[in-house]
Amino acid sequence: MTSTTQIRSSSVFLVSGGAKGITAKCTIKIAQQYPCKFILLGRSELLNSEPDFAQDCFDEPALKKRIMEYLLTLGEKPTPMSIQKIYSKITSSREIKRTLEAIQQAGGDAEYLSADVTDAHALQQKLTAVVERTGAITGIIHGAGNLADKLIEKKTEQDFEKVYTAKVKGLENLLSCVKPSQLEYLVLFSSVTGFYGNVGQSDYAIANEILNKSAHLVKQRYPECHVVAINWGGWDSGMVTAELKKEFARRGIDIIPVETGAQMLVNEMHPANRGTTQVVIGSPLIPPPPKLDSELKTYRLRRQMSLAANPFLLDHVIANKPVLPATCAVSWIVDACEQLYPGYRFFSNTDFKVLKGINFNETLAKEYVLDLQEITKTDAQEIRFQAKIWSLTPEGKINYHFSIAQVRLVAELPTAPIYEPLNLEEDQIITTTGKDFYKTATPTFFPLFHGLSFQELRRVLNINHEKITAECVWYGIEDKQQGQFPVGWVNPYSIDLSTHPLWIWMQHFHQEICLPASQQQYEQYIKTPCNTPFYVSCEVKTKTATSVIADFIVHDRQGKVYSRLLGGKGTIIPTQALRN
Repeated sequence: MTSTTQIRSSSVFLVSGGAKGITAKCTIKIAQQYPCKFILLGRSELLNSEPDFAQDCFDEPALKKRIMEYLLTLGEKPTPMSIQKIYSKITSSREIKRTLEAIQQAGGDAEYLSADVTDAHALQQKLTAVVERTGAITGIIHGAGNLADKLIEKKTEQDFEKVYTAKVKGLENLLSCVKPSQLEYLVLFSSVTGFYGNVGQSDYAIANEILNKSAHLVKQRYPECHVVAINWGGWDSGMVTAELKKEFARRGIDIIPVETGAQMLVNEMHPANRGTTQVVIGSPLIPPPPKLDSELKTYRLRRQMSLAANPFLLDHVIANKPVLPATCAVSWIVDACEQLYPGYRFFSNTDFKVLKGINFNETLAKEYVLDLQEITKTDAQEIRFQAKIWSLTPEGKINYHFSIAQVRLVAELPTAPIYEPLNLEEDQIITTTGKDFYKTATPTFFPLFHGLSFQELRRVLNINHEKITAECVWYGIEDKQQGQFPVGWVNPYSIDLSTHPLWIWMQHFHQEICLPASQQQYEQYIKTPCNTPFYVSCEVKTKTATSVIADFIVHDRQGKVYSRLLGGKGTIIPTQALRN
């Protein structure tokens, strides 16, 4: 075997749990990419032919009615349990057949083996006969698993065994039936629960973490085998109900679209990824917020910063000096608060001020300090902080750089409002588009100074003396580029971008420019999308010779509000100051 081993038409995959559900969808996707052979394992029975009463009946109520009538003809009393049992047997068989047909249509070859992966003896016997037809097994995909979610004090020994054996004993049995030395692929369906933990899933977390460690152990012993334990998040499937989706959304947990997740599995099986033994695909399972105690606490966080550690700063240069965006200061504060209270989400801050700012030049301090002071905790599950960022001069004097009067975390975000004065009609007054807003200055126009990390204002839809409406899109940047200010619930890069329309308004009507000084309030209801257009309605409230104040409402095309920056104040500066 070489390091460039790939899946061939003669490859044979043994797939536990592969005939139904998510594992089946993934197996079909593999077959579409790599038409080879599959042995699908499952406990369900595959019916050679369906009962007469089930023929050509696919509507659930109608089929269950036929099952009830059938039981009555046998002289049996129909019960919900007995009807459901027969219904499940028929629908399971149908799903298995659909999976087999889909693999065949993709060019692969598949057969189903009804076997319990936890029964080693029976599994070995049944596999022996199948392997004589398919040839030696060259890959294992272990997707079988069970759930028995309960708080640990309510779990029974039977609950634990049900969950643990399917994952752990199942893997052990599969590896006892197939010599690890002959395997080219070992793919284990693990879970983010094993990586992060989750309430009510102690047994599931244990079982999946054992799969993770087993993957590393097999890789050490058989380095030529492509081994990967995929720690899946929640899938957008029948197991994730509408109620659960709502709860996931409230907790900021993304779910995996079936087609996307299946393709990601195929990607992980590419030879280029054979060095990655464990991968997490999905959001952390953030626990529900705990009850708050009454003690008000203080925290002090210290951070050393450098230009080299934060490459994005080269896209935020003012008067030839890299300057920390005010939005990055806010994101540092917000991230720190959220990390102190997992399960709580930042909703708003009030009275944010840029005091001295932070320039990455000779004045850069050795260390910056973030002070957080809890000012209230309420029974409504809400925490409010006061925040300041400061540093010491070489002489030992305190420099205050940024402050926020109140940072508000909540257990549950309010529903996003609709922006009622929505106007996306195009007036064609400003015809500049995209990158042209950021190009070289001319005698009559000073472009936005922001580099790729903060772009782009795609187009101005309409503009008048009171308001400018723009379409924007923030193109995601690599983690390394984000440096010490990663995108979290709050995205400092897209928030900065959402203020760019005011710059255009200022130049269009007043031939002036401004830099941020303060904001009265910022609220966030939904995370601003990445690589997808969003809209900014900037309402100018006041304009004087030295300053401008505006509200920035960020929303989708239908007006659903992502965030609102209210009372944003900009200090007007001469364009010559930036040219120098």
